[in-house]
Amino acid sequence: MVRLKMAKKKQIELTIEEKLQNALVPKEEQPYKIPNNWCWIYMYSCSVFERGVTFPASAKKYNYNEALIPCLRTANIQDILDVKDLIYIDKKYLKNNMDKIIRNQDIILSSANSKELVGKTSYIENIKNKMTFGGFNLVIRNLIGNSKYIFYYLRFLFFMGVFRKKASQTTNIANINTKILSKECIPFPPISEQQRIVNRIESLFAKLDRAKELIENTLAQWEQNKMAILHKAFTGELTAKWRKENNIDLSSWENGILMDFCKINPKKINTKEFDDDMIVSFIPMPCVSDIWGKIVKKELRKLGEVKKGYTNFCEGDVLFAKITPCMENGKSAIVDKLENDIGFGSTEFYVLRCDENKLNNKYLHYFVRQKTFRDEAKGEMTGAVGQQRVPKTFLENYKMKVPTIEEQQEIVNILDKLLAKYNKIKNLEQQLEKIELLKKAILAKAFRGELGTNNPDEESAENLLKEILAEK
Repeated sequence: MVRLKMAKKKQIELTIEEKLQNALVPKEEQPYKIPNNWCWIYMYSCSVFERGVTFPASAKKYNYNEALIPCLRTANIQDILDVKDLIYIDKKYLKNNMDKIIRNQDIILSSANSKELVGKTSYIENIKNKMTFGGFNLVIRNLIGNSKYIFYYLRFLFFMGVFRKKASQTTNIANINTKILSKECIPFPPISEQQRIVNRIESLFAKLDRAKELIENTLAQWEQNKMAILHKAFTGELTAKWRKENNIDLSSWENGILMDFCKINPKKINTKEFDDDMIVSFIPMPCVSDIWGKIVKKELRKLGEVKKGYTNFCEGDVLFAKITPCMENGKSAIVDKLENDIGFGSTEFYVLRCDENKLNNKYLHYFVRQKTFRDEAKGEMTGAVGQQRVPKTFLENYKMKVPTIEEQQEIVNILDKLLAKYNKIKNLEQQLEKIELLKKAILAKAFRGELGTNNPDEESAENLLKEILAEK
């Protein structure tokens, strides 16, 4: 297991006061004010870390036998741990290290993932069968206090983007290491208060989850209706009357592949003539809404900060997320007005630039957002587990029948009108976003002692910590 070296002296030589001083966060480093009987501690003082099992990609299997053990991947780390889609690896890779076997009350964290997903956590409970976890994951085991309390705090840090900011970046993978995690500050209440906070969080979350389920059921029905409409649009049924009125038929639709009609990841603009201090638009993945299919926010950056290492695009381009789960969720958008007409953004976007004489960008956007297209793209994903991406060749060679520009515009007009009728459904989707915001607000209050559960007369958590350290 990974433990932080707490001092130059050996730990066994430290006095109780020295141990306590090492565990407590100095006042000047404390993030915010907490109740008087709480204390701020470093994570290394209450937890230990275990890195996942390293094995070659060729070793993963999808069918179980006695020589294999189930292995959790980053894709399994969801709000509730997903154990339905497992891989299996040879038990020899564990090297008889029982610390690499998942235990109930473990916290599993995605330590290497895309920038948006690094630091995501799941809580382990009700695990009946032995399983291990892969090298892109990290298990956190609580030594003192309530494991679920620590889990919810880590989830709060993830929601607030703390891990995303602190992670190091190598190519397309962000990493959060044990050194960073061990120095994370945790607000530490008395043990009984930790349990009350967990109970309160779970009670409030359960009510929100029930509301979320009702909304999602309604949206699922809407999605089925939408799929039917889009199918009619892209098979010509929706504009049958229009073609008849204009004396044309389906033979006017051109067979081809997507790269016949648009450029995929066109060449970057030449920035040599521009000042590095010029302000340009920057669009990270979170600024594209998978619900609305549009850019909901733009950041402003200096050109010099983004011209290398990021994706470049222009107004009118279609952005299409290539990484899981952003692609499956429908993150795509048409680029609108850009600062100084220049845009850069996440490397996880493909840029689709239409040939204006052949393909309408709104038509293309409707096309790539349809679920059937995304399902096909998902089936072609490649790459490491939890880091899978749609290959460029899938887009380039995607076979399609494309109507004339005039008919494309008619299809867009009809779709705009038909789908506008579902604005109330879009309001429901907004409610889903509000539910997630409410969860963040609940967690923020929980870790400030503002949920109405704290008893100021309870013994100080610092005294408890001192007693525990004295026993070590």
